[in-house]
Amino acid sequence: MDLGIKDRVALVAAASKGIGFAAARELAKEGARVFLCSRDEKRASEAAQELHDETGATVAGIGADVTDNESVERFVKLALERAGRIDILVNNAGGPPSTTFVDTDLEMFRKAFELNALSAIRLAKLVLPGMRAQKWGRIVNITSVSVKQPIEGLLLSNTVRAGLTGWAKTVSTEVAADNVTVNNVAPGYTLTERQEELATARAAATGKPKEEMIGLWAAQVPMRRLASPEEIGAAVAFLASERASYITGVTLQVDGGWVRSLL
Repeated sequence: MDLGIKDRVALVAAASKGIGFAAARELAKEGARVFLCSRDEKRASEAAQELHDETGATVAGIGADVTDNESVERFVKLALERAGRIDILVNNAGGPPSTTFVDTDLEMFRKAFELNALSAIRLAKLVLPGMRAQKWGRIVNITSVSVKQPIEGLLLSNTVRAGLTGWAKTVSTEVAADNVTVNNVAPGYTLTERQEELATARAAATGKPKEEMIGLWAAQVPMRRLASPEEIGAAVAFLASERASYITGVTLQVDGGWVRSLL
């Protein structure tokens, strides 16, 4: 299926690896012009080159920290200078540390909010005016299934990502008449470096091997396996496409059936 985004201009945050990289790849495969960022400029450039070599698409890697105003403004400015417009924004960021309420201080909450909520809001503030003016835009936030079913030990992620989901739903109604959609992709357990880190932390807390923790997570999923980053990236690309033009304000779970709720 042609997603109808050939030559569209896409920004993908935190995309040098993992789900962000997979999302950038899917967009590039569809012919979009991709600007990706990472805090490490070298890794961003290497990721961009890899995607260009694989897909033939125009891909640029830029060093940018999504928690820093000046850095994000530079990222957006460079994309606008080179491409003239921004059609698609994929908000992504690494997750906050695993913790419980007793072990969490207010500064940890502030850092998590900066990383997993304000980072997306900051980028949206910069690109939404142009999207509304051109009467076409797609914003896709990569969140987590924890917004539907909180995950034990992930207090900060459960809290902050739920707030971002509320923001996205509200903004989606404000910009819908301008043909701009705002949606979320909520990954379940996915084989990424982040998941490896969580497995290591959980293994240390329980005294069990890391591999056993990954196996226990897979056993909770009806499909009996963890997702690949590519499966998440495909969902992001669809919501960023012309084919998803009448979908807005939704959270699409890509979790192998892990969440048991009806809504």
